[in-house]
Amino acid sequence: MKFFKYSFWLLYRIWFYILVALPIIVLFPILSISISREQWYPFFFKLARFWAKFILVGMGFNYKITREETPHPKKSYMFVANHTSMTDIMLMLVSVKNPFVFVGKQELAKIPLFGFFYKRTCILVDRSSARSRQAVFLRAQRRLRQGLSICIFPEGGVPEEHILLDAFKDGAFRLAINHQIPVVPITFYDNKKRFSYTFFSGSPGKMRAKIHKFFKTEGLTIESTKALNEKVRTVICDALNS
Repeated sequence: MKFFKYSFWLLYRIWFYILVALPIIVLFPILSISISREQWYPFFFKLARFWAKFILVGMGFNYKITREETPHPKKSYMFVANHTSMTDIMLMLVSVKNPFVFVGKQELAKIPLFGFFYKRTCILVDRSSARSRQAVFLRAQRRLRQGLSICIFPEGGVPEEHILLDAFKDGAFRLAINHQIPVVPITFYDNKKRFSYTFFSGSPGKMRAKIHKFFKTEGLTIESTKALNEKVRTVICDALNS
């Protein structure tokens, strides 16, 4: 019995990487053109959403998005969610229609093929470097001025499996306050169960996401960063415990 389980998990992981790579290979010329100019990013974002749906459906994930509030298509937001799986990127892309830019760790840029587009479209950060973290604010500022939104997983990485929700870093909330844009909390309920970072694990099934009510930042100052952080984390934590 164990042999069949481990064989399934091995093939399931391989199948995931095939699904990740296949659309990139097929659409490589179009994707390359779409990232050649920053003003063409919204078109790249549409292709990325197709890529994400292709992977989730191909993996047998029956995803469902519920919304307490819907982002306005012409406004910028700070999207934040809990981080437990490689599929968080895909589920975020299908959950949100507003073109946004990920802020993510620069190590992912080393992944073959995926990394080529990742480092050209995302805001990369070396969390061990104060200079790199400062550069994130400058790049995010430019993207927000272009009418885009920002997405950050505020735990700063994927916590250990037994941790339901790690402490949030302040960066996302400081950025939101600086630019007076709403913070949008999003809860991913099932990603750890469906496809965690534990290699021999995972299965097809339901994958739920919930977009909660927004937190406005108009009138808030940097001194409010920690309070905003805690309020947003509480919403996501309560949802995970419900």
